[in-house]
Amino acid sequence: MEHFYLPFEKREGFSYSHEAVEALSEYEKYQLSFHPERPKYLDYLAVFIEPEECLSSDEPGSCVIQTHRAAIRSGEESVPVMLIGQQSGPTSDFGLLKKLMKDPLSSGRWNHGMPTPGAFRKALEAIRLAEEEKRIIITVIDTAGADPTEESEAGGIAWNIGRCMQALAESKVPTLSVIINRGCSGGAIALTGCDGVLAMEYATYMVISPEACSSILFHTRHKAGLAAEISQITAKEGLKNGIVDELIIEPEGPAHRFREAAMKSFRGSVAGWIEKLRAIPPDMVFETRMRRWEKIGNWQTIGEEEILAFEKPVSCFIPKPEKSLFVARHKQCMDSEGKKIHDPVLYSKLLADNFVCSTCGHRYTRLTAHDYIDLVLDHDSFREHPETRHIADLDILDFPGYRQKIEEARHKTGAVSSFITGDGTIEGEAVVFCATNFNFLGGSFCMSTGEKIWQAAKIAIAGKKPLIIQASGGGARMHEGCSSMASLPKLHVALSSVEKAGLPVITIVTDPTLGGVAIGFASRGLRIFEHNAGNIGFSGKRVIEQYTGKPTSKEFQTTSWLLQKGFARHTSLPGNMKHDIAVLLRQPKEKNSPVPPETFS
Repeated sequence: MEHFYLPFEKREGFSYSHEAVEALSEYEKYQLSFHPERPKYLDYLAVFIEPEECLSSDEPGSCVIQTHRAAIRSGEESVPVMLIGQQSGPTSDFGLLKKLMKDPLSSGRWNHGMPTPGAFRKALEAIRLAEEEKRIIITVIDTAGADPTEESEAGGIAWNIGRCMQALAESKVPTLSVIINRGCSGGAIALTGCDGVLAMEYATYMVISPEACSSILFHTRHKAGLAAEISQITAKEGLKNGIVDELIIEPEGPAHRFREAAMKSFRGSVAGWIEKLRAIPPDMVFETRMRRWEKIGNWQTIGEEEILAFEKPVSCFIPKPEKSLFVARHKQCMDSEGKKIHDPVLYSKLLADNFVCSTCGHRYTRLTAHDYIDLVLDHDSFREHPETRHIADLDILDFPGYRQKIEEARHKTGAVSSFITGDGTIEGEAVVFCATNFNFLGGSFCMSTGEKIWQAAKIAIAGKKPLIIQASGGGARMHEGCSSMASLPKLHVALSSVEKAGLPVITIVTDPTLGGVAIGFASRGLRIFEHNAGNIGFSGKRVIEQYTGKPTSKEFQTTSWLLQKGFARHTSLPGNMKHDIAVLLRQPKEKNSPVPPETFS
């Protein structure tokens, strides 16, 4: 049999002992986690009783997620389960893999192990079927991330990932996730928001790949080793940071060389967890889930005196000029023929276009959390929640420069963190309102944001108030490693608790809303898309163009593009949002009432 060897496996005297693997660099452990011969999802089917494929699909890339009805022995009984597994390639047999990958059709079919919208839709259907058939759900994670292409954005990949997390958050049956190899980014978090998260001993779990992290941090991909080290991506570190519940020991060594022992260990751990999960009464499944996710995340609190040292309202709204009808045009404006434009811009036109240049698409400004509070809420009605006011970001990884960046952001924005929550009114109706500061580290989603949404949800339920969230941000915060991403399912559980209480959740999607923010709270409730917003989706335009090697289409990821694709229904100018949200809040509040079809202008 032909084998593949990583560079460190070729070193003289290298053994596969625990000590030898532990001595590897963090980047080498990362490489080990997706060794092509590590057992894949379909290999682990041997652990289960009579697995039967269901929901087969011919959609492009859908084979990357496979679904099977099966059973597993738990004590003396056979327990029915629904398996939702990420299959990162056709086989773990390296000799066969080499032959298959020579065929472009075969290699293309597996899409480098990256799930597409069709794959996530299959997972959603499997969750629904599991509930119908009362099967415990087991998700098996092995992915380099979700598909970063324009085709997947057009297929609604952000909203499908969000729906997967919501479906698991609301599942009427218990859920379990097992990370077997590499669990990266949104492709992984889509299916790890479960009642228990296990990981094979030599698996990895990360918010971003070391190469991409290195590119962002150090402007080169050649420091991926350092990025892997500071990001704490191994399963053992996931356990230490509280985002993995149990390691499945690979007792004799890495699973690609000691497959039988690893699978036996897998079977024992999964069966033990199934025994725990099946003991949960059906009417206690969601409450038990709430108790688990309430504990997820790490943050700190800071004192009132420290807050007052930097706290101030900050606005980026461009006011109407006092002595002119015009404002200066931005310096780099060029028309479609490449001609530089110098003429000033009529302020009323700029305001009507939501501060986006009608000539070249340049955005003149991005509004702050304080701006949205002023625009959406009644004058002077906002009162920050004391429960969330002192919650601050925590540097759990000792990430280079992170503490300094937080301090700089606080003084720049006048806020403790990128997210603020409080009570207010909209045309007299009491609401809980949450806003994001994009100018605080790009509004990136982090553990403190997850906790603030959790607290805001509790306050909304206690006060029987609608929950309104303004969304903005460039993704999950890599400075907190996978822990930032692992807080995403927490917010889905929180928002589901609000909706279960019969209260509206309304999300205002603004420019930009990408990655973790898009698949998190921006994918929930009734969404209002800001007029002329851009950069709304899962993968950013630059990432997609670098990956595909071709430019994205005109108006890609703008509100108008999302309207064309059917993902946006309601749009609104910032100045009209207060009234438009008030109209929605006055709609009949019967449970499951249909969403009104009109679009605001």
